[in-house]
Parts: sequence; structure tokens; C-alpha cells
Amino acid sequence: MPFIEESDLLDLHKDIDKAQIINERLLDQIKFKNKDLRKIRLQRNILLGFTSLFIVGTLAITSFTAGLSSKNSFENQNNLLVSLDSLEAIKTRMGNLKVQNEELSLVKEFYLAKAFLDKEKVYSVQVKSFVENNVTLASEALTNTLFVKTNPFYAYSLGNFETLDEAQSFRKQLVNMGFKDAFVASYQDGKRVKIEDPY
Repeated sequence: MPFIEESDLLDLHKDIDKAQIINERLLDQIKFKNKDLRKIRLQRNILLGFTSLFIVGTLAITSFTAGLSSKNSFENQNNLLVSLDSLEAIKTRMGNLKVQNEELSLVKEFYLAKAFLDKEKVYSVQVKSFVENNVTLASEALTNTLFVKTNPFYAYSLGNFETLDEAQSFRKQLVNMGFKDAFVASYQDGKRVKIEDPY
């Protein structure tokens, strides 16, 4: 079995830590976008309410004043034109809010999909097992490594894959690097479900 150089292992851990920091930043952005989404929805609803009241009020006032005097018909037409211009501005604002709402919906869907995948079965490639838990190769804080107790051993696995094909491909790469005993296993909720077919 080949040995991993300490510098390579440190580089691997640094890369994994960077990926985890990026994931945490993305989650923070998702939370921030969700707050913005709620605020935009509230603003949109308030804006729609005021727009409806404005339009109804403008139409009521216009029709009331048009019925009272025919002398002021020219002024009523000017008022109606001003109202139509305001209506166009409101329509433009509503269109912008709709685009923002769609963008925030995509962010929300990504967040929900990630939460769903955390509960699904994942595949990983086990490269080593130990009798005692005295190995400092992995930390549970790292996102692409698994260190799981499989009685009576502690299993060390690399990679988290959604599909068996991806894990098998990664296993082939590890075998070519010298990890001849590597095999694919499926995990769910932090526990090994079964050892998968290597091919």
C-alpha cells in the first residue's frame, strides 16, 4: 500500500478546508437571499395594494369629475395621461421585482436540494481501516472524507458521490495510484449501508 506524503496530505486538507469555507459562505448567502426574498415579497404585496387603490381612486375621481362638468374634460384627459405614465412605471417596477423573485427562487431551490442530498445515500471509496481510533488522517469537519466506525474497525473513506458510477470511477483512479485494496461503499446518515460492486 503506498504512503501519502505529509505535504500532500496537508495540501489535500487545505483544499478541503477551502471548499468547506466556500460552502459555508454559500449557505450564508442563501440565508441572506431568503431574507431579501421575504422583504421583496412584502414590498411587492404592499406595492400591489397601493397600486390597486391608486388605480381605483384615480378612475373614481376621473369619472366623478367628468360627470360634473364637461368644461374640464381637457384637464381630465391630462390627469388620465399622468395616471397612465404612473401605471407604466409601476408595471416596470413589478417586472423587476418578478425577475428578482425568480432569481431568489433558484437560490432557495439550491438550498433545499442540498438539504435533501444530505439525507440521501452517498457513495465513498474506502482506502483503509484501522483497529484503533488513533489516526489523525481525517476530521469530521472535512467535507470529502468519511471516518466511520464499522465494528470492530474504523474505516477511512475518500470522496462523497451521488452516484455509484462516479464512485467507481474515482476508485479506479485510486487503484491506479497504488491503493489496490480500495473499494466502494454506500453510506446514509453517517453509517455504512453496504459494500458496493467495484465495477
